[in-house]
Amino acid sequence: MFFQKQGKAQLHYGSSDFTILEGGSYVTCAVTGEKIPLEELRYWNDERQEAYKDAGAALKGFQRAGVA
Repeated sequence: MFFQKQGKAQLHYGSSDFTILEGGSYVTCAVTGEKIPLEELRYWNDERQEAYKDAGAALKGFQRAGVA
């Protein structure tokens, strides 16, 4: 595993990447509440600073915000 520190990470989401503010091995999906291992994190919203487990969860996040 690339991210060795266990527990929840704190990230800052940019438009095309993220910065690790506090080390950890996962973040929580803003829609489902599921843990997302950092090495599997592919979807997030930089304006709302939210992570999503997959494209379906990202769509629901955008719909919830009234964007899609």
